[in-house]
Amino acid sequence: METSTVTNSSNNSTRIKKPDWLRVKLPIGESYKHVRGLVDTHKLHTICESGNCPNMGECWGEGTATFMILGNICTRSCGFCAVATGRPLPVDWDEPQRVAEAIYLMKIKHAVITSVDRDELKDGGSIIWYNTIKAVKALNPNTTLETLIPDFRGITEQIQRIIDAAPEVVSHNMETVENLTKKVRVQAKYKRSLEVLATLKKGGMRTKTGLMLGIGETKEEVIATMQHLREVDCDVLTLGQYLQPTPKHLPVQRFVHPSEFAELKEIGYKLGFDYVESGPLVRSSYHSEKHVLKGYGRAKWESERAVQKLL
Repeated sequence: METSTVTNSSNNSTRIKKPDWLRVKLPIGESYKHVRGLVDTHKLHTICESGNCPNMGECWGEGTATFMILGNICTRSCGFCAVATGRPLPVDWDEPQRVAEAIYLMKIKHAVITSVDRDELKDGGSIIWYNTIKAVKALNPNTTLETLIPDFRGITEQIQRIIDAAPEVVSHNMETVENLTKKVRVQAKYKRSLEVLATLKKGGMRTKTGLMLGIGETKEEVIATMQHLREVDCDVLTLGQYLQPTPKHLPVQRFVHPSEFAELKEIGYKLGFDYVESGPLVRSSYHSEKHVLKGYGRAKWESERAVQKLL
């Protein structure tokens, strides 16, 4: 199995050249400029920018974006994330309506909303979450919605607010394997995240999660995590390459070859996931409009397998 290996012993290691399969086009075009203008006009935050997403040009060029509510300062200090850590500003109670209006003006059929962690708030930010989902649905009744939520410290009452608001998909990212969780997601807990996904599923939600590869995990650990996710009946899985956002963040340990991503996709479907998105540039919200469709990913995979058998 071909991979590109990087031996970084510290965060001060010299950055290596990315392989060809990680090259992306610069954001250009009128659709990109339109989305850029709406984001600026409505004073919105997007994880596209705050997270340095490599697909921002493609997604914004298609008129879609992932909105980040509750500000752009997080109370947690994950070792992989480019979002700033610190003391957040007070909650902006007008934000839900602004997000809903921006989605309306963009005329998009599918929207993704995420947020920073707000552990300093008694409700963890779940009330703003509920209000945002409801505002988006009220103004955009034909728009499907994915919500990429924090763990809310595992507090059931706060998770229930998301369930009550009833978005089409609820995503909570595991990000990495159990062995690396304490290092990668400093204030998070592996089992707590699994419990969040289990609670959402019991509440009738279509659930989704994502993992980054190339941060020090083994393939066996990734497969074990996939098995744990199926035990809580997780529907959708995304697998992508970890990219170090700044020299202060955790270094890339290896660049995973597309062939390995393809192999893990096969394993994911065989384990029972309804949709597996797996590739070097995949991020949680990449192609998320398709993740809403129950059975779509599995049907496509089964069709492709049938064609291969005939060749």
